[in-house]
Amino acid sequence: MPADQTPENSRGHWGSGLVFIFAAAGSAIGLGNIWRFPISVADGGGGLFLLLYIICILAIGLPVMLAEMVIGRAGQKNPVGAMKRLKPGTNWYLFGLLSVVTGAVITSFYSVVAGWAGIYLFASFAGTFTEPVKEGTAAFFDRTTANVPVVLLAHFLFIGLTAVIVALGIKRGIEGMIKFAMPLFLLLLLALMFRSLTLSGSLDGLQYYLVPRFSDWDSSYFLLALGQAFFSLGLGMGAIITYGSYLRQKENLPNAAVSVVGLDTLIAVLAGLIIFPALFTVMAVAEVEQLDGGAGLIFVVLSGIFHELPMSWLFSVLFFALLLVAALTSSVSLLEAATAYLIDEKGMSRPQAACAIALGAFLLGIPSLLSQVDTSFFHASGMFGWGFSFFSLLDNIYVTIALPVAGLGISLFVGWGWGIENALKDLQQGRPSAFPWQRIWCFMIRYVAPIAILVVLVYNVFEFFNG
Repeated sequence: MPADQTPENSRGHWGSGLVFIFAAAGSAIGLGNIWRFPISVADGGGGLFLLLYIICILAIGLPVMLAEMVIGRAGQKNPVGAMKRLKPGTNWYLFGLLSVVTGAVITSFYSVVAGWAGIYLFASFAGTFTEPVKEGTAAFFDRTTANVPVVLLAHFLFIGLTAVIVALGIKRGIEGMIKFAMPLFLLLLLALMFRSLTLSGSLDGLQYYLVPRFSDWDSSYFLLALGQAFFSLGLGMGAIITYGSYLRQKENLPNAAVSVVGLDTLIAVLAGLIIFPALFTVMAVAEVEQLDGGAGLIFVVLSGIFHELPMSWLFSVLFFALLLVAALTSSVSLLEAATAYLIDEKGMSRPQAACAIALGAFLLGIPSLLSQVDTSFFHASGMFGWGFSFFSLLDNIYVTIALPVAGLGISLFVGWGWGIENALKDLQQGRPSAFPWQRIWCFMIRYVAPIAILVVLVYNVFEFFNG
């Protein structure tokens, strides 16, 4: 029997609490920190958004993060199995099932974006962005994503690598990947940050990014910050619950939650220190605030300004390598959640489960991939004013609606369903002094978090049907 397994629990355990912290942080640190976070800052008023984001992380993100960890460790199973074990004979497990499905669906189009990052990494090595792209970066992106065989291959290779890592198990696969990927990620991040801070527009970028302008206050900024905080931490996707199920009872979960949230927030802030100095080197404030998110920021705007930066080749290579590593650590955690579900609930072997989920994610990713080609078959329009591609449709349904629903269910489950007293027993492990801020956490998870998440959910639903 492998060293990380016991007769009581053959699912495996993390080698140490530090490995778990890096794994959970790797799950949270992904495209959301590098792709969504900077554009949310631009949409939300710069430094004012950053302040609101940190408040939301502490008030909502941290309590829900700890709630997911305690469900996983106490239940010692995937999100569905853990909720069934902790509250048998009820339907609370449906929220766990939603989180597993949501994570698997997000993996499908996440892999497509990661494939683009891989293609752009090769293009960076070839020096494509060291001088202006003749056809323009927007046209270059359109041509790249329309090259279906190449993009399909990139999508397949990325989801295949993810499946191999998950199939190898906790010790040999995920833990081995984390020990290599997280130090590499941090080195790339710091190298890019120091390089970006030496650019000519760094002071203007830092002022916009770090100094709140309270005169620009808009109530929508708070909702935007709360939604970004939830997505950035990877909550409601089943990954943290699943990773928590591989923890030993001796681990201090409150300290682990603080460490994971702190590391994820630090990464998001540092990502802004990379992107905004680069943007303000070649753009004005009004232009930055008019940027479109997603591909518009990463694959069009940033690749378009790389040639204007000193040491452009190195900057672009490091940036897309950073993006690819971030995507890998997150996709592994999402695939692991769904894989653990098939292992625990359906009795499948780990290789079989990993391959089955990966195959499903790959096939579901194909319509998302093709929707970037101008083919009307993959676009929904007319109903409720929608004009989404299949890619955007999945993103809107599962990121803006399914994630908050799953997060709301998790908060209510810990606060009221399973019961806050039972959660505290697991967290304290007979040592109440190990959790000094328990009263604050109890209040936040029972009242503040559910109300705040519900407000965001209602707002997102309204925007979805009327946007």
